Amino acid sequence: MKDIFSNIKNKAFDNQIRLSIMSMLMVNEWVDFTTFKEMLELSDGNLSSHLSFLEAENYLTVNKQFVGKRPKSNYAATETGRKAFSDYLNALSILIKKTNKSED
Repeated sequence: MKDIFSNIKNKAFDNQIRLSIMSMLMVNEWVDFTTFKEMLELSDGNLSSHLSFLEAENYLTVNKQFVGKRPKSNYAATETGRKAFSDYLNALSILIKKTNKSED
């Protein structure tokens, strides 16, 4: 049970925005900044800070380029990020199942 809680206590996923970012990256190979901003209804600064946090944890990678004269940033989950997020979801699933059995 202790291992379950160590995966659930991952600080990267204790925030709804970072949880949403990783959820989007798990089902899409790449997601651009504008798509995140529109889907999550965030300001540039707020989104940037959460993306930077996940990048610092090595949970996502960024590809920055210019399209015409405009910058475009695309993000993808790293293998480390995919594993950490999967471990987090699995731990939640186990906890829910154990809690449900204790109620029977």
